[in-house]
Amino acid sequence: MMEQGLTFDTSATVIAITIFVIACSCVLSWIACWRSGFRRRIVMLEVLRVVLVASIVLLFNQPEIGLKVERNHEPTLVVLVDQSKSMSTRDVVSDGQAIVSRAERIEPLLDTKTWKRLSGNVNTVIMPFENSELNRETNLHHALAVADKQYANLRGIVLASDGDWNAGPPPVEMASRFGLRKIPVYVVPVGSTKRLPDLRMFSFDCPAAAVPDKPVRIPFSIESSLPRDHLAVVTLEDSDGEVLKKDVTVKAMGRTDDVAWWTPEEIGNTTLRLSVAFAEEEQIFDNNALSVSVSVRHETLRVLVIESSPRWEYRFLRNAFSRDPGITVSCLLFHEGLSKRGGGNADYIQAFPETLSELATYDVVFLGDVGLGDTHLTELQCEWLKGLVEQQASGLVIIPGSMGNTSSLANSPLQTLLPVELDQRESRGRGSQMPGSFALTRSGRRSLLTRLVDEEAENLDVWDSLPGFQWYAPPLRAKAGSDVLAVHRDQSNAYGRTPLIVTRSFGSGKVMWMGIDSVWRWRMGVEDRYHYRFWGQVVRWMAYQRNRAKGDSMWLSYLPEQPKRGQTVSFTANVMGSQLEPLADANVTLQILSPAGQIRTVTLECTDRDWGIYSTTHELNEPGSHTLTLRCAETNTTLESPLYVQDIVPEHVGRQARPDVLEEIAKVSQGRVFGPDDTESVIDTIEEIQQSQREIRRLRIWSHPATIVGLIFFFGLFWTGRKIVGLI
Repeated sequence: MMEQGLTFDTSATVIAITIFVIACSCVLSWIACWRSGFRRRIVMLEVLRVVLVASIVLLFNQPEIGLKVERNHEPTLVVLVDQSKSMSTRDVVSDGQAIVSRAERIEPLLDTKTWKRLSGNVNTVIMPFENSELNRETNLHHALAVADKQYANLRGIVLASDGDWNAGPPPVEMASRFGLRKIPVYVVPVGSTKRLPDLRMFSFDCPAAAVPDKPVRIPFSIESSLPRDHLAVVTLEDSDGEVLKKDVTVKAMGRTDDVAWWTPEEIGNTTLRLSVAFAEEEQIFDNNALSVSVSVRHETLRVLVIESSPRWEYRFLRNAFSRDPGITVSCLLFHEGLSKRGGGNADYIQAFPETLSELATYDVVFLGDVGLGDTHLTELQCEWLKGLVEQQASGLVIIPGSMGNTSSLANSPLQTLLPVELDQRESRGRGSQMPGSFALTRSGRRSLLTRLVDEEAENLDVWDSLPGFQWYAPPLRAKAGSDVLAVHRDQSNAYGRTPLIVTRSFGSGKVMWMGIDSVWRWRMGVEDRYHYRFWGQVVRWMAYQRNRAKGDSMWLSYLPEQPKRGQTVSFTANVMGSQLEPLADANVTLQILSPAGQIRTVTLECTDRDWGIYSTTHELNEPGSHTLTLRCAETNTTLESPLYVQDIVPEHVGRQARPDVLEEIAKVSQGRVFGPDDTESVIDTIEEIQQSQREIRRLRIWSHPATIVGLIFFFGLFWTGRKIVGLI
């Protein structure tokens, strides 16, 4: 049913002007009629003139027609009650004494009796919303959008939550839509704005693979909301029950980073669990530990050492690798200045690998005092070494010497992967009578490569006590993106202290610059303890990427190596034929078996035909242990590898509530903010709005298109009439 009423939005001044204009128009029309002798056509024109003038001046009074529309459908009120994990936080005082959870505090809103007063006038729908089992998160935007989509006659929303949204678009976007449509959102914030006292194991970055009897560096982070520094006990436990403990001072109201060391003993897959002991005042007990899966297996790494002459560094380096059961070493000596290259035992090779497939078998290449030239490396061989690092994820270690051959690499394809800028003025290096010494940088103190003993404080003392060096190769500076691990303690240039140990990632592999040739002197008084450990760690660190999953003719790597749920993982594979030649345009697929038993198959595309490199990306949304199966149709070979996906729970118990989010939603949607005890006030507000169940709509005559059309029509009629009667 409709009721119609005409109203004006005007003022006394406008009304006075309107009356004056209409009166003048009437007087002028009367005079015109009198002069014409009251001819019928003239009278009709003047009447039309008065009507037009009256209509125009009346429009300045903004006439409107009010339409009251009776609703045919009962309006709907949706009550959204947050049931996510954060709502179990016990930080709300109830009845002045008892501490209850946020969910318990707003539980009465889920009772239909609370909204009984609205029955008959408003259709009240109670909709609890929570995070799903897989996507453990709070999406307030989605909850509001679902309510809007399901109920066409929506007239209001009550949202009870702690405001801790962590997924989806900002909820204020939906609130702005409701505001434009006159649908208010009444919010009921709950929860304290202060965090509960808590220690949380924030991250646990363990490598996916390890080698028996080789120490593994495991960085971790602990997040604290305690009001003071806390001495915590961190425990590392594997599947066999081996336990390691470490005392860590956790900073108050912040995040503390530290490192644990673990040495696996047996081959196989094991699960590591890292936990931090509960603090006395801590109130949350389900976030103090994280677990990862690690594959422990034997290794056989191939190392190629290329040198111009058998200097002392070369001799001790070769001996160290020859005694390592996990390394197979090949040595190439150019014997610069001799007419014939010398021989040796089975470790020696007579020439640089002749094919890409031969070179691709090496995990790490050491370049000594070797450069670009007729008796050293050719341009093509430098190009191959660059591809070995960039495409095959191998490592390259550069150890310059006093003959200065390394400086010629600045004009070779290897120049782009060097971690330092070479100083051509110092191509033969610098010697001194007084021995120099290393100073570890901040990165060097944390790095696995510089860890000569397990304890950090003792490790710094060891580096300070190492025998000094009396020759070094000073570069200009480290390149951008490089990681400087050690510098000269006393020497510097315009760019700062002289970098001596520098690493860099290049493509899929790694490059290292060692600026001295006397690491062998570290054996003084301790035999192989530091010398052997240092170079062993360098080789295994560089070869780790390509040896996580390796078969006879294929290898598979992925980044990140311990992905988190929802991350996109990049897979890279190297595929070779029966003669170990790189395969191009092969049909290479990767099958991913999830913990739930679902199988997904993705196809890898060839990204480098010369090296047989294939790659793809895939998003992993299920936490737990996955099984990867790499398959090549042309060679009918497969390669299996485990992949552990860490779980991410953005929804945490103990976080502070965010009432500001809910207040913004209420403000934008033209709603209001109520407390958990103000349910009667919520109902009163809703009843005031819905009391008549009517909505007033106004038809603005003064700006309606039909008004403009009508005026144009009658102006045309008036002008035509004047022409007919012979007026100008």
